[in-house]
Amino acid sequence: MHVFPAPLAALLMLSPLALAPTIARADPPPSMRGTLQPGPTAAAASKFQQLVIISFDGAHDNKLWERSLATGRKVGAHFTYFLSCTFLMTKAEGGRSYRASGHKQGASNVGYAQSREEIATRVRHIWQAHQDGHDIGSHGCGHFDGKDWSEKDWSDEFAAFDAALDNGWKAGGIETEEPDGWRAMVDGIKGFRAPYLSTSTGLVPAERKAGLSYDASLVTKGPAWPTREGGMERFGLPLIPEGPSGRRVIGMDYNLFVRHSMGVENRKDSATFEARALKAYRDAFAAEYDGARIPLQLGFHFVEMNGGAYWRALETFLAETCSKQDVACVSYAQALPLIAARKKADPSAF
Repeated sequence: MHVFPAPLAALLMLSPLALAPTIARADPPPSMRGTLQPGPTAAAASKFQQLVIISFDGAHDNKLWERSLATGRKVGAHFTYFLSCTFLMTKAEGGRSYRASGHKQGASNVGYAQSREEIATRVRHIWQAHQDGHDIGSHGCGHFDGKDWSEKDWSDEFAAFDAALDNGWKAGGIETEEPDGWRAMVDGIKGFRAPYLSTSTGLVPAERKAGLSYDASLVTKGPAWPTREGGMERFGLPLIPEGPSGRRVIGMDYNLFVRHSMGVENRKDSATFEARALKAYRDAFAAEYDGARIPLQLGFHFVEMNGGAYWRALETFLAETCSKQDVACVSYAQALPLIAARKKADPSAF
């Protein structure tokens, strides 16, 4: 049986209404973008690759690091891992060094690492992911809602994130093992997803100042191309049809968790939830693969909700999808140049 880290175990025991703000937004935010207008004909689009972009928020549980890395190797996929930096600190360290805007010193909505040994294992996984060609992105530090944050508030959070990663091997007590290239990897991080998918007007300017090139914090009405704003490429998780009625839901495991069981862990019906999730992933993919071939984005967390239903559905989906002709299962960083090439070759699609 999987044992959740203490902070997340506590979150998953909360009522549905209390849980809603803790991992990701359950309903589309007011800034939801995109349309469901038809794109180019399927015949015109079919000469281009169908991109599938899978991302993981938080990226803390070391067992799920191992599982996701093994899955990526098995199916030939690359992922984006949006890290929460408090998982590279113990509470004692965080209490001294981290403070988010509007919160007490050392506060974190997702807690901290439980030990230096846990951090050591995690930084090794992060480095392995980087070596395997996956994309390491930022999810901030303490998973706070930044809807009212200024540009400076976001910049402070980004600086705390960079400092935590720079210090990761030392925090794990294995600074002598820090590989050449670690600092360059940290400096090269290009993407961010806001906790709760909650943003403010100060976010994009702070992202640019931090040297980031893409943001993945939006929600769109269906699969949509990224939009350019303030020099940033902005991606959105799509609303996808799900369930017997085909009612749309954000393409993220947490939102399915709320849809299926009101955010309350239900292992008894795990197989049913898995089947529903898998069908939703398949249908969303088929609509694009047989249509305009707009990238399909799906988001996940390092938490096995409803008995692991959504992770199992993801693994089945990737195993049968990434090997299809003209499909590339890529990270956000890898998608950017592929999208730019498609835009140059097929401007009518955008």
